[in-house]
Amino acid sequence: MTSTSIITIRQLCFSYPDHPNVLQSLSLQIHAGDRLGIVGNNGCGKTTLFLLICGVLTPTAGEIQVLGAPVQPGQFRSEVGLVFQNPDDQLFSASVWEDVAFAPQNLGLPPEEVEQRVSRALTLTGTEALAQRPPHHLSGGEKRMVAIAGILAMQPQVIIYDEPSANLDLRTRRRLIRFLQQSPDTLLISSHDLEFVLEVCNRVVLMDQGTIAADGPPACILGDAALMAQHDLEVPQSLRYILKTSPQPSQSTPSESGY
Repeated sequence: MTSTSIITIRQLCFSYPDHPNVLQSLSLQIHAGDRLGIVGNNGCGKTTLFLLICGVLTPTAGEIQVLGAPVQPGQFRSEVGLVFQNPDDQLFSASVWEDVAFAPQNLGLPPEEVEQRVSRALTLTGTEALAQRPPHHLSGGEKRMVAIAGILAMQPQVIIYDEPSANLDLRTRRRLIRFLQQSPDTLLISSHDLEFVLEVCNRVVLMDQGTIAADGPPACILGDAALMAQHDLEVPQSLRYILKTSPQPSQSTPSESGY
């Protein structure tokens, strides 16, 4: 039995006017329940891919389907939520409550349901105590969790996180890891924090020069030293330690072993 495909991408190409071939014939399927980590160096196309999935950019060629329907550039899709890399780009209201309520209010929901969604999102992210505070008075970690709450209030089926652990202190980073590990949503996460990806994701795609170089279980992809070096990445420290301390298969031949 195969899992349901939430996002299907076929032969996707994209170029900026001053930067051609950012994405080159990229094909990918994302299934319900995937916690997909997308890794690669700056400029490999991760954020561009996210903006195309959200309909912010128009593909040069190829197609994207979300829940079986083609993505139309410029058309808002409430099934997909994007948490920006910089929460200051996402938070703009006078209070946290108003910020989290913005999306459900603009979906035309009745006030009672808006209230329920905001309360639930604040509870899930542990930000209830911040509800009446101005977002610009919050710490970086608090802003990050409030930005996530704003997306959760939409109740999307797919949540995209662009560098979610960037600029977080260790305590907030750990809290975010626990939160994402428990999330029932389908997640797409781009990050240079490979230890973070290793802990949160159940699948990893490695991108390089606008194409997919590898796709598979996180430990297999991120622990492949030759593959990582080929794409100018490093094996995460925790996997290096495991590889270093794991028993290595014997290299002896029958004659060397005396049999």
